[in-house]
Amino acid sequence: MSIARLSSRALIGFSGPDWRAFLQGQLTQDVLTLQPGEARFAALLTPQGRLMFDLFVIGRDDGAWLDVAVEHRDALIQRLTLYRLRAKVEIAADDAPVFALFNQTPGESWIIDPRRPQLGARGYGLDVQTDATEADYEAFRLALGVPGPADWAGDKTYPIDANFDLLAGIDFKKGCFVGQETTSRMKRRGQIKNRMLPITFDGPPPPHGAEVLAGELRAGEVLSGMDGHAMALLRLDRIEGAALTVDGRPVTVERPDWLL
Repeated sequence: MSIARLSSRALIGFSGPDWRAFLQGQLTQDVLTLQPGEARFAALLTPQGRLMFDLFVIGRDDGAWLDVAVEHRDALIQRLTLYRLRAKVEIAADDAPVFALFNQTPGESWIIDPRRPQLGARGYGLDVQTDATEADYEAFRLALGVPGPADWAGDKTYPIDANFDLLAGIDFKKGCFVGQETTSRMKRRGQIKNRMLPITFDGPPPPHGAEVLAGELRAGEVLSGMDGHAMALLRLDRIEGAALTVDGRPVTVERPDWLL
């Protein structure tokens, strides 16, 4: 059994008759069909289509939770409150704990992670014993090739570069949302230039922002990492068949099967 409390995550509660319509117009994911006990991965983008906040929307009997990065919760509440205008929706911080369950089959109290089934499940407000750390969970996630909040570069990253389209984080059929025009155009053209991909190497991780080189050409940059593994934002046209290095060390791209 592997259960970790995710202290880096926090909840925002939504209720009121207009909560679905309100979130539907803001997020990259459809919430009109969200059911109680279901989670959907989503983002709030800038009007220019860049990634501002990643989040999970969790359906509840009387509303929804947003599972967000704890350091961004207050800013997200403030921003969504500004967008609320006359909508009849209540927005408030909720201090229920967030857990991740991995390396085992989840029970009915757990909610399947919507990004990839291999990621396990998330739990909210549960009374459970933990037997793993958040660092254990992050290593597990990184080994599956799934990027996380430490890889977003503020408001510089496009969600498609961060694989949101492949991790069920964008519903392209739902209609308008903030930043939708740029996001849809990138997907519609079908020419994705950059992707976040895991890399492996010997020793400690290179510093965040270190250049990945294909020969003498810049092929990308290193993002978050740990010993032997890191996530990198890479130019797809420069990595195929190339010998890649970071700070003189050879690195290998470990493309996950879901990203082939």
